[in-house]
Amino acid sequence: MAIKTRFTEAFGVEHPIVQGGMQWVGYAEMVAPVAEAGGLGFLTALTQPTPEDLAKEIARTKDMTDKPFGVNLTILPAIKPPPYAEYRQAIIEGGIKVVETAGYKPQEHIDDFKQHGIKIIHKCTAVRHALSAERMGADAISIDGFECAGHPGEDDIPGLILIPAAADKVKVPMLASGGFGDGRGLAAALALGADGINMGTRFCVTKEAPIHETFKQQMVENDERDTKLIFRTLHNTARVMKNAVSEEVVAIEQKGGAKFEDIQHLVAGVRGRKAMAEGDPDGGIWSAGMIQGLIHDIPTVKELIDRIVSDAEEIIKKRMSSMIVD
Repeated sequence: MAIKTRFTEAFGVEHPIVQGGMQWVGYAEMVAPVAEAGGLGFLTALTQPTPEDLAKEIARTKDMTDKPFGVNLTILPAIKPPPYAEYRQAIIEGGIKVVETAGYKPQEHIDDFKQHGIKIIHKCTAVRHALSAERMGADAISIDGFECAGHPGEDDIPGLILIPAAADKVKVPMLASGGFGDGRGLAAALALGADGINMGTRFCVTKEAPIHETFKQQMVENDERDTKLIFRTLHNTARVMKNAVSEEVVAIEQKGGAKFEDIQHLVAGVRGRKAMAEGDPDGGIWSAGMIQGLIHDIPTVKELIDRIVSDAEEIIKKRMSSMIVD
């Protein structure tokens, strides 16, 4: 059996489950097993130091799977932005057919990719942004609720409201993101009007995820309360795992008048990568969502995807149908 949706049909994948782009996690080791298990995985372009490195990672992933996978390209405002045009070219020349865009003013990137026959999934945190991306030509939307890891936007709208609100207005296929990690979540997302789910934190806690085991174990031990919202006072909210560093960042912000320079030493990417490499969950900032409260094991990617689909089918066919009486 399988769950067929507008998303699986449009993007040629077996299951309506996506592993979205994750900085420092979206490598071939993560993406290829997702593809092999019937989901859609995304390499993270800017995890690669150069466009040339991205081209090599695309080729490496193709050596590991012949099933569809994509590349995430996140566009952020910067004084010295990355060479986005060169990253786009590496994606195009690599034969990638699906790109997940996120961030700031994606029109230029969407136009270029679509001219080369590439489908676009745009990731956003508000209905108005989803409609804007749809007008720009996005082929699908991934809508992030307040529960998500990383940047949930500034509206604080949880998925239970955001997903159906978006489904009421968005015409292209839509993925529900933020707070998903099991079959109950997939069934709920479909009931709310989505065509599939996008998972990040849950995929981090799998055997194949290129993350130190202590981080995985910490997320298993954590519950739904073990996240912190940082950068709130800077209007660039990010949800991260609760640890000594994120608590210190929040404490500094709560004093009032904090500037980025006051917390920069705590949230620096170099510090976070060092902590991850050394297996120190308290050593730096680490993105993680509320779904930690529903993560109880470290399965293989295939075990996870098979279980989610099987459990969702069971809920849809048996539990929910049994509630209908003539």
